[in-house]
This record gives sequence, structure tokens and C-alpha cells, in this order.
Amino acid sequence: MNVAQNLVTIQQQISDSCKISGRNPQDVKIIAVTKYVSIETAEQALNAGVIHIGENRDEGLAEKWSYFSDKPVWHFIGSLQTRKVKNIIDKVDYIHSIDRLSLAEEIQKRATRKIKCFIQVNVSEEESKHGISPNELHSFISKMELFPLIEIVGLMTMAPFTDNRELIRDCFKRLKIMQGEVQALNLPFAPCHELSMGMSNDYDIAVEEGATFIRIGTSLVGNK
Repeated sequence: MNVAQNLVTIQQQISDSCKISGRNPQDVKIIAVTKYVSIETAEQALNAGVIHIGENRDEGLAEKWSYFSDKPVWHFIGSLQTRKVKNIIDKVDYIHSIDRLSLAEEIQKRATRKIKCFIQVNVSEEESKHGISPNELHSFISKMELFPLIEIVGLMTMAPFTDNRELIRDCFKRLKIMQGEVQALNLPFAPCHELSMGMSNDYDIAVEEGATFIRIGTSLVGNK
């Protein structure tokens, strides 16, 4: 696994996608999803120039955090159980998966500093996926004012796992529209200027549709 070479390939694809949509590639940040790989492989990503590391298990985050400390920018990207918040809250810079008030309450209770968070939206409304329903977004966002240690920096979604690229594109388009609606509210607790969407199989579409963070595992660092 040549992580540095993979990164060059991904950066070229980002550049190509940005040309299509008239964007600046500098506005797209790559999160290396290291949940399935060793510390050594994660270190290859950092040495290649990746700044952002994403984990979706508290145990994996703790293991890598104990080795790297605050060298990377840490993202918790998976579904977060309320009882696990205490294990990750002092280690992460971003949480990508707020989808219920009980989780926000626990983050507020445990945090000692402001945490940048994404609301996870189940745009495709698949039963197998976490996230709030699109029609709940505005009422849910308004409740975030109750939690001063949470800053809603953006929205996150996962597109359907399908070969239908137009279905994937529609999912990302809809999240972009929702993000713009929230951003237009000018809420100080929810600036909502970021979009976390796109993974190894669909990040090119996500970039074309406005992603500012893409979560790349297999295509960058592999899965073992």
C-alpha cells in the first residue's frame, strides 16, 4: 500500500472535480479514515501530508491518539453512543455524527472546550442509516442553541451504496441545499459552512456538489 501515491491520485481527482464545478481544490480537506489500519499506515498518511485523521470507534481513536497525540486534527466520524462520549471528548476536534438531543446533551456535559460538530442527516432516508430526517433539520438545529460548547459547523451524510451515480449525486445536491438554508439563518451557534460527504467510492461526485470534507479510507490507506 503506497499511501503517498494514493494521495496524489486522490488530489488529482479532487482537482478534476473542482474544475468541473468551478471550485478551488484548497477548499476540500481529506480525512484519512484509519479505522481498519495500523498505526504505521496512519503514520504514512501523516508523513505524506494528510492533516486530518478520522476514527469511528473509541478504542481505535484512543490507541492512535496515545501514539500521535495532537499531531493530526482528529475527527470522530462514526455513530457515537452516548455512553462513549466521555472516552473521546478530550481527544477530538470534530464530531461528524450528531443525530439526537441526548447525544448533544452528553457532549455538552462532558466537553471542556467548544467542539466543532456536524449534524448527520439521513438524506436518503434509508432505515439502515443513522441521522435525522431532512424534514427535522430546522427544528433540530434550533435546539442546538441550548448547548454552548457545541458549534454546528456543517452537515454530514452518507450516500446510498449503489452504482447509480445520479442517485448519489441527488443525495449530495440535497444536502448542499440544506446547508445553504441553515447558513442563511446566520445562527451564531450554527454557522454551518462545511459539508462532510463523500467516501472512496463517491468522493468525486461529492466534491463536484460542494463537499468541504471527504472521508477516504480504502482508496487512501486500504482496509487492513
